[in-house]
Amino acid sequence: MISVESLTKTYGRFTAVDDVTFTAATGRVTGFLGPNGAGKSTTLRILTGLTPATAGTATIDGRRFADLPNPGREIGVLLDASAQHAGRTGREILTIAQRTMGLPKSRVQEMLDLVSLTAEEADRRVRNYSLGMRQRLGIATALLGDPHVLILDEPANGLDPAGIRWMRDLLRGYADRGGTVLLSSHLLHEIEVIADDLVVIGNGRIVAQGTKTDLLATVGTVTRAKDRAALSRALEEAGLDHTVHPDGSVHTDATTDQVGEVALAAGLALTELRHADGAGLEEMFLELTAQTQREGVAA
Repeated sequence: MISVESLTKTYGRFTAVDDVTFTAATGRVTGFLGPNGAGKSTTLRILTGLTPATAGTATIDGRRFADLPNPGREIGVLLDASAQHAGRTGREILTIAQRTMGLPKSRVQEMLDLVSLTAEEADRRVRNYSLGMRQRLGIATALLGDPHVLILDEPANGLDPAGIRWMRDLLRGYADRGGTVLLSSHLLHEIEVIADDLVVIGNGRIVAQGTKTDLLATVGTVTRAKDRAALSRALEEAGLDHTVHPDGSVHTDATTDQVGEVALAAGLALTELRHADGAGLEEMFLELTAQTQREGVAA
């Protein structure tokens, strides 16, 4: 199990991670979500011993990453697929990791086969790899030591649809066999398909966490009107908090009855009015992180 307790990281006056607490349970896939700059990567870097915490703890099965005698045998990590020696071949990178971990030589070929890197690709220098190939190599490296925990940051980035499906099946099977997966990704649909639990971070703080089912069942009402600005004004005047999304939809925690009554009183024709239950992870994510989106939302 991964356990993050009261984790804080500051850089001068800037707080990148602010009192973050969550767990990623054994046998489950935990999706770690947030806008750009929300603190996801900093949290993962602290968890994997690359960045020191200002306060709090981040442990795997009760131990810090830095205290593990042979971490690759217990925790598989992929934080940046491009952070590989560009002058070495994929096979060389895996062989170095295999020797460092004290694994049998056969493990290298097993991983190349698992991630579908051909013999020609394995012997090509990484500088000539596509992003998708680098992702596959990074995943092979993470899985090399047969770890029981995986910590992955954007592992599907650069993969084609078939590769994304392969990644999904790989991680789902890993968790179902008793592994722990902490997965950060901007591909919300993929997180929605695979994740059991969700942790959402914004401006360095946790804004929501729980099972996927529970979180997706609490996202309120989705509505649209031809006059979106008038609808927004009417909801505001009625004291109903709401968020206008770039796709033109308006989201609120109010019930559909409340929204319908407000629209009727304002003489507005609605083109959509429905419960957001099951509407999808993207809508929930935008609702929870509306105030922390770098791009902002339409008014």
